[in-house]
This record gives sequence, C-alpha cells and structure tokens, in this order.
Amino acid sequence: MSVLKKIEAKLEIMAPGDREIGQYIVDNPDQMLRLSTAALAAEIGRSQSSVVKFSQKLGYGSYQELKLAVSEAKSQEWQVPAGMIHGSIEVGDSYLVILRKLIGSKLLSMQQTVAANNEQDIGKALEMLNRARRIHLAGVGASSLVARDFSYKLMKLGRNVLHDSDSHVQMANVSTLGPDDVLFALSYSGASIETLRIAELARKRGTTVVAVTGLHDNPLSRVADIRLHTIADEERARSSSITARDAQLTLTDLLFILLVQKQPDANEYVHNSEVAVSVLKADRSS
Repeated sequence: MSVLKKIEAKLEIMAPGDREIGQYIVDNPDQMLRLSTAALAAEIGRSQSSVVKFSQKLGYGSYQELKLAVSEAKSQEWQVPAGMIHGSIEVGDSYLVILRKLIGSKLLSMQQTVAANNEQDIGKALEMLNRARRIHLAGVGASSLVARDFSYKLMKLGRNVLHDSDSHVQMANVSTLGPDDVLFALSYSGASIETLRIAELARKRGTTVVAVTGLHDNPLSRVADIRLHTIADEERARSSSITARDAQLTLTDLLFILLVQKQPDANEYVHNSEVAVSVLKADRSS
C-alpha cells in the first residue's frame, strides 16, 4: 500500500502534531521531497524532532527512509489521462464536462484501488478463495450488486457459492459455514450493520473473513482476517456510490481473472457456461 495512502487513512486517529505533518505530506508530496527535516518543521511550525518521530511511528528508521517511500509512491502513481477532469459534477455542467468528470472519477478510483493493494494481500485472498469449500458473499445496497456479479463469475468456475440480497438469508447461510469456508464481505464504509453482523458470526464459526472496504479504520476491517482496500471519493455525494462500486468491481474482476489462471480446468468450465447460455440465445432469435 502507498505510504501516502497509509498516512491519509490514519490522519483521523493521529495526535494533532502528527496530523499536521501527515496532512502536509499528503497535500504536498513533491514539496516534501525537496525539504530537509528542519525545513519541513519550519514550514508547518513544528519541531525537527517531531518530524523524525513521525517517520519512526510510520515504521521508518529515518526521515530519509520516509522520503524514499514517498518518492516511490509518487513514481508509481497512475495519472488520469489528459482531458479528464476529477471533481464533483455540478448542476450547470455541460454534457461534455459531466462525461469527463464521470470518466475521470471512475478511472481515478480504479487506479488508486489497484495501487492501494499489494500483491501479497491479493495473493492471500486468492489462496483462501481457491481452497474454500464454500464461498459466501455478503453486502448490502450497491455492494450487494457487486457481490452478485462476483458470485456469477465464481459459479462459472464451478465454485460452491452462496449469495442472497436479503441480509436475513445471508445471516442464515453464514450460520452453516465452518473453518473450511470463506466469507467475502463488501462494504466501503465498513460500518454497514448487516454486513458487520454477518462477518462477526462468520468469525465465531471459525470461517475466514475477507473484507473489501475503505482504507480508513472501520468495524469490518477489524473483524476481517484478510483486508483488501477500495478507494472512492465518498464525499462527493453525486458520484460516491458509483466510484465505490467501480472500485469493488475492479478488485473482484482481478480476483476472478487470477482464479482462472490458477484453476487448471477453468477454461473448460467457462466454455461450458457459454455453450449452455448460447442455447437460450438461439431460442430467442428463432
């Protein structure tokens, strides 16, 4: 996960002094890379030792190591294509501006989501899904739609999947899970009460909980065994659920493709599914 995303996610729980330093780095990473500890301290009105201690609290041995991590994060940062505008859609925006803002926010959300998850965490989730006896998918609202889409993809691979949009049915299904099963829970806020209660029950049953949620500390992430993160501009009311959904879809599609690679007979399953559906298509056209 990018150090900039780590800092941003922890801002709310930082002490006031650390929050000032963290906010400056998140807002001005390029400037920070040009500043010494003394210069950064002077820029934000804090002591030089506080900057050094801030670096150490993040797990770095020195300020220079923190700068190196920030530099690497900047070099790996994906840029929205030229002409795309990232911002809230206003009432008076023209059709073209709305189109650019929408596509820009979608692309940014998907790109930042990929950057927020390292290959090791993706690998852990993939391994648990691959060897699971049963996979239960949980989510409400827009997350339920993503869960349903992922369930269809997993079924195409012959996986034993449980999913229902009714949270009561989800809870009943989870009550039958055990240590050989996986609960795959989606909630950007991590505070959806239905999804949280389902995850808590799964933990009591000894089931591995994989959570797809925001970077911020939240109840669902604290319950989960494996955490995958999504980035979405939730503060922008008109596009929040759209970008959160796209971020979730990006992760689930990635996991599906990786499972196809990992499963020797995956192509055969997918082909059989396509053949079965083609019969229905032929009936409609006749």
